[in-house]
Amino acid sequence: MERTYQEAAPSRSDIDALAGPALLEFGTNWCGYCRAAQVPLAEAYADYPGIRHFKVEDGPGRLLGRSFRVKLWPTMIFLQDGKEVARVVRPENAGEIRDAFARIAPPG
Repeated sequence: MERTYQEAAPSRSDIDALAGPALLEFGTNWCGYCRAAQVPLAEAYADYPGIRHFKVEDGPGRLLGRSFRVKLWPTMIFLQDGKEVARVVRPENAGEIRDAFARIAPPG
């Protein structure tokens, strides 16, 4: 599991070309909602350690977030072969995140 939102984001074409399950998370390192979501994310992610996690810093003018129509942080987009399967926005508990993970991969 990634710990820090990265300024350098993959391109949309790189995301669309992904094979298998992946988590694409948008937010910022200073966002209170984003920081609060890290504990339930870590709890849920423990059941899915093999899933790639892209933690992307978002904000005005950030093209990847705009291409996914991100409006609130954190937004977690669960992908299968580069296609969005589930989305969780401002999760309040690990169950919401775990349910989304289950839509892209069996627990591992």
